[in-house]
Amino acid sequence: MSIFLNENSKVIVQGLTGSEGTKHATKMLAAGTNIVGGVNARKAGTTVSIGGKELTVFGTVEEAMKETGADVSVIFVPPKFAKDAVIEAIDAAIPLAVVITEGIPVHDSAYFWAHAVAKGNKTRIIGPNCPGIISPGKSNAGIIPADIAGPGKIGLVSKSGTLTYQMMFELKEFGFSTAIGIGGDPIIGTTHIDALEAFEADPETAAIVMIGEIGGDAEERAAAYIKENVTKPVVGYVAGFTAPEGKTMGHAGAIVSGSAGTAAAKKEALEAAGVKVGKTPSETAALMKEIVASL
Repeated sequence: MSIFLNENSKVIVQGLTGSEGTKHATKMLAAGTNIVGGVNARKAGTTVSIGGKELTVFGTVEEAMKETGADVSVIFVPPKFAKDAVIEAIDAAIPLAVVITEGIPVHDSAYFWAHAVAKGNKTRIIGPNCPGIISPGKSNAGIIPADIAGPGKIGLVSKSGTLTYQMMFELKEFGFSTAIGIGGDPIIGTTHIDALEAFEADPETAAIVMIGEIGGDAEERAAAYIKENVTKPVVGYVAGFTAPEGKTMGHAGAIVSGSAGTAAAKKEALEAAGVKVGKTPSETAALMKEIVASL
């Protein structure tokens, strides 16, 4: 099993004909993703050959869905056009929109998030500024390298793209049901809690790795959720133990104010909820290896 994405997912790429869209669509196809078309209003009606597959470029997401049955869109659109691209996906009610684009203004993210809510939350947004989601051996929607790890029983949710890749590599001998990079911006569509809820409900996910980072209170809220709702073992890592106070680190959401949002505070909240927390990614992986070995 997997969450949000499986071997039956039909994927379109908004921005397919751009350099990033073409590059990563090629890699997604090689990973077995069923890409069924692209969207670019300026090139509607044309076809492009990517990874040995002829793909039709549609004028709108709605048209692409009608013609192909697509249920996932991966968005590789420059920041200034990203808001309109996501709104178009929401208006078409595509079930999953994976927003890879980095540098989208927070106001734009707030706007399309609110638009999704107003439309009844028919579209799950992953991102923005994220590596996407992969169900190894089934489908890959985004930029996560597909050859790091194969299928298995570990679920992974992470704010950081790079740490997603590292954790997959460290635990490659066990494999993953799904790995999801939710992004580190202040406003994101899918949260740690959303992923934890899905992994808890997935019968094939036996244990969960949760990677957070300094800033905000998402990890504290996830800890409270785990305590009340998650029965599966969870291990965690919080990036930023050595970060100076008041400085934005890497992600736009990673800023610490006083004692709120520090790695130590997040670690304490998670441990109070029964989550084993590593001080480094490798230590976190070692904790998970112990758990998987005992299952």
